[in-house]
Amino acid sequence: MRIVIAGGHGQIALRLERLLAARGDEAAGIIRRAEQAEDLRAAGAEPIVLDLESTSVEEVAERLRGADAAVFAAGAGPGSGAARKDTVDKGAAVLFADAAVRAGVRRHVVVSAMGADARHEGDEVFDVYLRAKGEADDHVRGLEALDWTILRPGALTDEPGTGQVRLEAHTGRGPVPRDDVATVLAELVDTPATAGLTLELVSGSTPVSVAVKSVAGN
Repeated sequence: MRIVIAGGHGQIALRLERLLAARGDEAAGIIRRAEQAEDLRAAGAEPIVLDLESTSVEEVAERLRGADAAVFAAGAGPGSGAARKDTVDKGAAVLFADAAVRAGVRRHVVVSAMGADARHEGDEVFDVYLRAKGEADDHVRGLEALDWTILRPGALTDEPGTGQVRLEAHTGRGPVPRDDVATVLAELVDTPATAGLTLELVSGSTPVSVAVKSVAGN
């Protein structure tokens, strides 16, 4: 499979790229800065330099054509203000999904956030973030041309992955290592039977492959 990942230099994306490359898939990561390219190559991924905040749907679609799946793992990051929550966490997610439709890439996996809700209230930056992610998720859900799965991890940690998770429509809050998020994403990309599901993810006691098969109805 060829999988194109938005936010290709992110902590989860780099882990995902290594996993995909190790299993023989072709991973490509969209990055904003050319100096990030070497890190992607070291992870076994092809770097694509493109700023999702200033490009067009058609330009992104050109990069997506021929892919088997697209993964949105970009984010403005914890140090960014409210404006970039709108341009990245919402705007780039919407653009990437629309580009996937135009490119004919049906399989679409989104890294969202637990608590994302377009109707979330509040004026703090984190409130704006949750609204932006919720609005982006709603947009993706409305695209009939996509076989989408939305993943909402709990509190991300850099602890080593255990390969044991809880993956359900509603898990309640909890931590989860970025290693395990990447492992779940790799499995979701390969499991189109999870299309149409919005899933929460925290650490648990179920092996990843079993957890994914369970939500897929297998």
